[in-house]
Amino acid sequence: MSTQTIDEAKVNAFVMNAVSELGATLNAALVVIGDRLGLYKAMAGAGALTPRELADRTQTNERYVREWLNAQAAGGYVTYADGRYTLPAEHAMALADENSPAFLPGAFQLMTAAVRDEPKIAEAFKSGAGVGWHQHSHDLFEGCERFFRPGYQHNLTQSWIPALDGVEDKLRLGARVADVGCGHGASTLIMADAYPASDFRGFDYHGESIAAATQKADQRAWFEVASAQDFPGKGYDLVTTFDCLHDMGDPVSAARHIREALADDGTWLLVEPFAGDTVEENLNPVGRVYYAVSTLVCTPASLSQEVGLALGAQAGEARLRDVVTAAGFTRMTRVAETPFNLVLEVRP
Repeated sequence: MSTQTIDEAKVNAFVMNAVSELGATLNAALVVIGDRLGLYKAMAGAGALTPRELADRTQTNERYVREWLNAQAAGGYVTYADGRYTLPAEHAMALADENSPAFLPGAFQLMTAAVRDEPKIAEAFKSGAGVGWHQHSHDLFEGCERFFRPGYQHNLTQSWIPALDGVEDKLRLGARVADVGCGHGASTLIMADAYPASDFRGFDYHGESIAAATQKADQRAWFEVASAQDFPGKGYDLVTTFDCLHDMGDPVSAARHIREALADDGTWLLVEPFAGDTVEENLNPVGRVYYAVSTLVCTPASLSQEVGLALGAQAGEARLRDVVTAAGFTRMTRVAETPFNLVLEVRP
């Protein structure tokens, strides 16, 4: 019987990497705290601050703030010198400016909410049952919107829709649009603001999200509780799905209903998490995040529904093509991409 030789240097390297992971895991909660209490916003553009000065600016406790700042400095989120802490302008773009395409706290809010549901997911591992989107907490729903909204704000009407054949002209003149799986309505309202002559309808099965979207709408768009398989209306010039098809239990049925709801010359704008078609292509930092959140949120959501195809957040273009082809579409073209999204034009 052979014995395996252990490389102690590799063990030590792995352990130190894991220690870094422990710090990152804990810091996720600290980012949420910094966002929720306005600590990052108070530091943005303020130069070097003492813990007391930051605590006074945010009406928080100095001792807590001091420990938080030390953790931020150890992680490279802020700089430290002579008892003062500075949030670099480049980091402020990612941590304090909600209109920045690099804004990150929404992602941390989403991920920490997902982690809190670990006991439910561990049970699902054993039973094979699903965990529905609606079974998570409000922070997951709100964090999801805040995570994706900056990317939509800086890409949706500036580059994604203009890349679709003839769609922007229709929207400027007045078109009928269904935003399916709209969540809190960020994507719907961004489009409605850009193309006021068009009629925008947002649909989602999750009532709490539709209520939040309706509260923000101010008659710019209309929202209704409905699933991707049964949302109402026919003759839509454009149907959109943003980062949600892979969460559906029966994406083929959903795609088939989208096909039936479209006008003969209509377009489906299908936006999904960026992924290659093989595991090897996705073994990178973005793929790691998506595989992890897919384990905790996306795959369980799909498995909680009928069929439970469970595409996962790293489905890739080839599997998406299989879905749309099975639903009766004949054309799918990648028209744009970002580090986080594949942007696909789908036609009957």
